Amino acid sequence: MTKVIGLAELKPLQDCVLAYGHFSVVHLGHLRYLRYAKAQGKLLVVALMGDQSAEGQADYPFTQLERAEALSALNLIDYIILLNGKELTGVVNTLQSKTIVLGTEYESTTDPDIKAALTQQVNQGREVQFHAGETHYSSTELLTSSEHQIEQFRRSAFLAALHRQGLQVQDLLGALSNISNAHLIVLGDVIVDRYVACEAVGMSAEAPVIVVRELENRNYMGGAAIVAAHVRALGARCTLCSVIGEDEVGNYLSNALQECDVNTVLIKDAKRPTTLKMRYVVENQKLFRVSRLEEKRLDKVIEQRLLEQLEAMAIRGDVDGIIVSDFVYGVVTPEVLECVKRIAKKHQIMLFGDLQCSSQVGSVTRFKNFDLICPNEREARIALQDKDSGLEAISNKMFNETNCKNLIMKLGSEGFIVYGQNGSSALNREHFPALNANPIDVMGAGDSLLAVMATGMASGQSLMSTAALAGCMASLAVERMGNTPVSQEELRERLVSVFTQGRQTPNSTEH
Repeated sequence: MTKVIGLAELKPLQDCVLAYGHFSVVHLGHLRYLRYAKAQGKLLVVALMGDQSAEGQADYPFTQLERAEALSALNLIDYIILLNGKELTGVVNTLQSKTIVLGTEYESTTDPDIKAALTQQVNQGREVQFHAGETHYSSTELLTSSEHQIEQFRRSAFLAALHRQGLQVQDLLGALSNISNAHLIVLGDVIVDRYVACEAVGMSAEAPVIVVRELENRNYMGGAAIVAAHVRALGARCTLCSVIGEDEVGNYLSNALQECDVNTVLIKDAKRPTTLKMRYVVENQKLFRVSRLEEKRLDKVIEQRLLEQLEAMAIRGDVDGIIVSDFVYGVVTPEVLECVKRIAKKHQIMLFGDLQCSSQVGSVTRFKNFDLICPNEREARIALQDKDSGLEAISNKMFNETNCKNLIMKLGSEGFIVYGQNGSSALNREHFPALNANPIDVMGAGDSLLAVMATGMASGQSLMSTAALAGCMASLAVERMGNTPVSQEELRERLVSVFTQGRQTPNSTEH
């Protein structure tokens, strides 16, 4: 159990590690840092800055005691020292910790107190480390806890995030009801995802090759197409603008969108096929993927037709937001992106962007001055060429590089962190954990999240209430194989279930 003490109660501790910070909102970046520090010794001690220690302290929503309570709940920390300000030098002198672990952002600090404390630690023959914690893109929780325990813990953490933001279930239900007021344009690369269900036969006798027998296949909308379908299923009006080939796959996509009541402007290009991704699956296990696509940019003639259509839609008015869903397959050319930004500025239309480049060459930093961008951590680190900094530093760099107004940093199985500018120098931030411990298919989680965030914000809902809805939406999307539109009623039911089930206390919260 964590012991919270004041400076007057501090005494030397054997084999302890000292961490330090403000911890305004505890999120995954802090957990990585604290877990790494914990592994360096027997006891972990956190020196917690006082309420008067940070510039612009009035922008921080939680007091030192509230921050201490949040840290205590992690079951990682043995002692929390409540500082009046930043008195790190005095802590170092009295505690005599074998190691100080600071975040990498402190490595080039100019703060005189921190510099003096680190010099003192080194002069006394003890260790100083700068570390942001290990970066992982998948979770190992299922090795130590049951699926039920993990999901109960995550629901409780989700509700705690809502409590910190002052949100009740009535607030979120109200926001959900109002998102149908929005009208959005979705622009980007459309994809057809074909799932081929197979039966495992065995190993070939001729070569070390796995042999499967095809049972059946089914097509699903993907890319910008499923984003548009989600938006419409949520009750908002939507027009999809993209390019397809003159082929059977393009015809399927056009018909599927029509069935979902999505308005479409689909320009046909005989020189490029409609992107098709074929996934071969045995039970719920994907074996491999075969892609049929063209990654080069649009021909100038097709590009000009796309630009004319975008201009025409903007002139008609009544558009609240434009979603750019870029898979770097050539539809969102530099000229198209500049046109979108020019239209948005001229007609005061909100801009939302997501660029996915798991196997392509692209960078989310091309989305300058957007109202919201949604990179995942790997994409952000690649775009910034930074694999070492902590999450907070990466997010701040992304803000500076893109000048975006709001940011969602997607963290895969660990959920996402939402950052919003609240009219001050400090960012409002919150970590929403992923609600599913063992998802069936994570492919469409980001698309569903983008659809809700854009629809909610474009209809005037608050950033944090919309983010909570997006977390629930993503939990629905990963429960089924392949992308299918999630309706407003399904989202409402999931939201209510999170509130009712999340209040149960799990047997174990040690994760």
